[in-house]
Amino acid sequence: MISPGVVSQTASRLAEHARDHALPSVTVILHGGEPLLAGPDRLRLVCEEFTRALAGTSDLDLRIHTNGLQLSPRYLDLFAEYGVRVGISLDGDRAANDRHRRFADGRTSHPLVLAAVDLLRSAPYRHLYQGLLCTVDVANDPAAVLDALVELEPPRIDFLLPHATWQTPPVRPDGAPDAYARWLLRVFDRWDRLERPVPVRLFESLLSTLRGGPSLTESLGLAPTDLVVVETDGTLEQVDSLKSAFEGAAATGFNVFDHPLDLVAAHPGVRARQLGLAGVSGTCRRCPVVRSCGGGLYTHRYAEPGGFDNPSVYCSDLRELVDGVEGRTAARETAPELTDAGALARSQEELTRVLLARLNADLAGDPAWARAWELLAGVEAAGRAGTDALDAVLDHPFTRTWVLEALEAVRAGRADGPGAARRLAALAAAAVLRGGLELPAEVAYRDGEVYLPTLGLLRLGEPGTDGRAWLHHTGEGYAVRDGRTEHRFGPEAGDARWLPVRTWSPRPGAAPVALEDLDPYRNCFARPPRLRLGAGEAREWGGRLDAAWALLHRTVPVFARAAAVGLSTLTPLAGGPRAGGWGEAGRHGPGALGVPYGAGVRETALALLTGRRRARLRALTEVADLYALDGAWQHPSPWRTRPVPVSRLLADVHERVAVEAYRRATTTHEPDGADRIHRALDRLSGAAELTVTGKRLVEELRWELKAADA
Repeated sequence: MISPGVVSQTASRLAEHARDHALPSVTVILHGGEPLLAGPDRLRLVCEEFTRALAGTSDLDLRIHTNGLQLSPRYLDLFAEYGVRVGISLDGDRAANDRHRRFADGRTSHPLVLAAVDLLRSAPYRHLYQGLLCTVDVANDPAAVLDALVELEPPRIDFLLPHATWQTPPVRPDGAPDAYARWLLRVFDRWDRLERPVPVRLFESLLSTLRGGPSLTESLGLAPTDLVVVETDGTLEQVDSLKSAFEGAAATGFNVFDHPLDLVAAHPGVRARQLGLAGVSGTCRRCPVVRSCGGGLYTHRYAEPGGFDNPSVYCSDLRELVDGVEGRTAARETAPELTDAGALARSQEELTRVLLARLNADLAGDPAWARAWELLAGVEAAGRAGTDALDAVLDHPFTRTWVLEALEAVRAGRADGPGAARRLAALAAAAVLRGGLELPAEVAYRDGEVYLPTLGLLRLGEPGTDGRAWLHHTGEGYAVRDGRTEHRFGPEAGDARWLPVRTWSPRPGAAPVALEDLDPYRNCFARPPRLRLGAGEAREWGGRLDAAWALLHRTVPVFARAAAVGLSTLTPLAGGPRAGGWGEAGRHGPGALGVPYGAGVRETALALLTGRRRARLRALTEVADLYALDGAWQHPSPWRTRPVPVSRLLADVHERVAVEAYRRATTTHEPDGADRIHRALDRLSGAAELTVTGKRLVEELRWELKAADA
């Protein structure tokens, strides 16, 4: 039994470590053997010492893991006093539990464990119920095991593979290398049919990593370990499971009396389990499911010779399990933004609103900003007309450009509060005018003018002058009052003081696209934008756009229709086309595209096509995870001399599929263009970084290329 001196010294070491590293919280798990055999007095001492030592330093998360046989109100009252959460080992129904958990005289322990769980589930203690831990035995009925556990309404179920190594392999009654995977997949199928009534950490960890998220358990994934074991005599060791590898495998040579916890953190054995991808074997690094399985539990990799530099002894099971869960869930787990343009648009709208809310939190103390924010809130509260008008100005692509620049300025300590407030006020005023709302819209102008996003540029004074003005809707148009004078103007051109945003439509009946050459935040492309086009230049550019769009619809109609989806703003850029005539998707919302003004019809068509492909992929990556651990692997690219990360290879393929289709249709395709794309797609199909959504995108690209081949 752990002594009071070890308890006190361990608590002091942990508090010291938490202070040194400014840890917001630490978790202490009372483990065993069977920790309840220590008795309530010794457990109270543990709770008291750790609570006292960590008070004012870190939040303390106390837990206990028990077989439940000694659990009683006297323990649970103590745990309720200190907030100790309780996890119970239970291997399923009575038949499953009796296989390994009988008393020495052969009696079953199952009824006593159920009684303990019932007590823990009762009203005074329910909040302490952490969950159930079940060790897998493939001789048990998987459906019966899950049903028995679910019936106890645990907050969480953990399934653990029995500890084994290559020296002492797991029991496989039928000799099958995937027996544990098949057992767990039967549990998964049952869990899924029951509509996932309780969280199962093993399955939720797999679903998380398949979507691109983190692992939720030490036994899977590439997350680093952050655990140390304190033995009853104060010896500091690595995770207990290592003891099943060989004698002394968990040893560190340290103890709580003579060594700080930093020394344990620096121990080579601990470091080896904190290396992520670099800490798994070469075989695992080349495996497409390594992000999900993580090479398996470190202990299960042990073999002689080689130590832990091996795949898991459960390697075949883990591969089958990951593939099985993915195959069963990929359609449901794929991000809807990939296949639903409306869902992508809604997610992008929400992203802009979230970013704007963050900016408001940073600038709310500025009086001018606060006034503009109040007007914005008034627009949103004005009913459907206000909401639609506000959506229109927030969806303006360069609203995102402005918000991102302002947030970066705040973070860098160079925030321009007055400038940000001017833009927000102009944005709110534009919404008031668009919605025809009866709200007082005050704007600040600078250098004699103010830009109203999505509407146009209003000149209110001589260059170099600053001031304030009030805008309102008149029914026929707009009006601005500067001091005592009021000036009325219409939404269209015809007033020397008013430069409206011009529009162009890709086809009859289609939503108009803004030809944006006024917004000061349009300077977000790789090359500078053109200044305001003259009337003749605008007509000429519109004609080239018409011809380019018609060319796309004749040659690649499917890609042309896709390119039109979500396109809201075109900006003329200085100079002629880049190599290949490709358009530029700058740093802005997803609806904008920069096109070289000097490009001819064919180059403009290619710019529209490729620019929209780039914009769509970037919009997807902003709201959905297509890959994870980008850069952890480097991939050969058919178009580049050096290997590239998965993000670059995917972007190249995504664009070149459309380029290949266009070139084939215009008889200018590269002879080996499709072969290169196929090689890149094959590489992507085996890339461990891709999520289920990324893999679905790769399959879409294959179908697009196949259609182009046809």
